[in-house]
Amino acid sequence: MNGPAIPSNPSNPSNPSAVGLCERCRHQQVVRNTRGSSFSLCRRSRADERYPRYPRLPVVSCPGYEPRAEQDA
Repeated sequence: MNGPAIPSNPSNPSNPSAVGLCERCRHQQVVRNTRGSSFSLCRRSRADERYPRYPRLPVVSCPGYEPRAEQDA
């Protein structure tokens, strides 16, 4: 995998900017490998090449950002 790893606890409120917008985006998919690392996959990249598959974190600005619905969180 080529993207930067997600911190071990990306939901940790003491470090909310570790992942940036991806943490709250409906297009994020967390991918885990067999060695225990986690990566933030942007599902928008499947249909639109303007979005990197594994964006550099933290993402602070993204035109494709859409907040995750409450039931998806």
